[in-house]
Amino acid sequence: MLSVLDIFRIGIGPSSSHTVGPMRIARRFVRALEKASGLDKVARVAVELQGSLALTGVGHGTVDASILGLAGFQADRTDPDKAADTLAGIRETNRLMLGGKREIAFDPKADIDLAGHIIPDLHPNGMVLRAYDKAGGILLERTYFSTGGGFVASEAQLRRPPKDDRVKAGADVPHPFGSAKELLALCAEHDLTVADLILANEDAMRPREGTIAGLDRIAAAMDQCIDRGLTQRGILPGGLKVQRRAPDLWDKLSGNPMSNEREQLFDWLNCYAMAVNEENAAGGRVVTAPTNGAAGIIPSVIRFYCKTAEDEDCIEKRRLFLLTAGAVGLLYKQRASISGAEMGCQGEVGVACSMAAGGLAALWGGSPVQVASAAEIGMEHNLGLTCDPVGGLVQVPCIERNAIGAVKAVNAARLALHRTGAESLVSLDQVIETMRQTGLDMSNKYKETSQGGLAVNVVEC
Repeated sequence: MLSVLDIFRIGIGPSSSHTVGPMRIARRFVRALEKASGLDKVARVAVELQGSLALTGVGHGTVDASILGLAGFQADRTDPDKAADTLAGIRETNRLMLGGKREIAFDPKADIDLAGHIIPDLHPNGMVLRAYDKAGGILLERTYFSTGGGFVASEAQLRRPPKDDRVKAGADVPHPFGSAKELLALCAEHDLTVADLILANEDAMRPREGTIAGLDRIAAAMDQCIDRGLTQRGILPGGLKVQRRAPDLWDKLSGNPMSNEREQLFDWLNCYAMAVNEENAAGGRVVTAPTNGAAGIIPSVIRFYCKTAEDEDCIEKRRLFLLTAGAVGLLYKQRASISGAEMGCQGEVGVACSMAAGGLAALWGGSPVQVASAAEIGMEHNLGLTCDPVGGLVQVPCIERNAIGAVKAVNAARLALHRTGAESLVSLDQVIETMRQTGLDMSNKYKETSQGGLAVNVVEC
């Protein structure tokens, strides 16, 4: 099975599928090239971005990410400032240090083709890379797909769908599951919480201390992203002239933290969620949760609720939350998709809301059944949510949508804990399948192509 540490990846904005994924693909191609024929024979590398990667590739940072991946950058270790300097140097000189080892001629305008007219059958986020020798002969050609949340797959991998919705990865685990029904049955059989069951599975992949360190690293990265987002002011890049709002809201809330205004709960969640997604829009370091476009929901809920009575961060609560939310994310990844280009925004903000609701229900002492119920409610009321970013940027409506998603997740958890059981007519498996079917039926213009909805009805100023 996949690991929860695969669901939560540290990378840079503005998009996990259009930034993190292409960077990983380009780097993977260079490694394959090095293994196949070595880098010394390479004279030129060409990249063809297909489908959504091309249609929103400029605004989503896909072109830059592809270049950085070819230069050897790793998404989870990339310093945005260093990346910006490297990109500026490449564009100025038309030279690129392939894999950080061999300098080749590289003109981004000529060597990166935005082939938006090509919509691959296997997945709309297609990417073809070719390496040429001095005579123009092809040394290596590979086709990959960025499948959402920073996950990538080769053409061969997508042509072999996983059996029983169980993605084969890493070591065998003691409690494999391919559905929420199976997950709940295993929890009941072994008298385990969702978090404990997931932790037992993670133990088969690495020592326990490695998993704990990974979870803590993720939580710390989420916190750092919020903290930076609360201090950075100004206009977000891209041309829409969107003003950062989180710092001003933070100043207002901090000036009156004990307000009796009932709606202030919303304000705190809004503030944290927008801080993350403003950082994401600016190309900062974020955690896919499960995607960059939906990266603000889980950190916002964690920041507000994973506290002790003394209002200090509680490490154990954060681990419990992430393990539980990660389990929910695994179900969506296995049984449907977390790609906006495939599912629309229901596959991003909808899944993040579902994950956050499940994690919060567990934090509040909910049973595995209540966790699944919270996750189901979180998605049920995001079904059909479209991905139609204005200007091809992860800003409008994305930033506010994360704030709305965080508030909705809290309410979903509350509703689940108040359920008696009789009204639980829809299962988590059923809502995941409904999301999948809805995504397949949704017009491509509403799936991260900026060809419909707000993207065409809002005039860019």
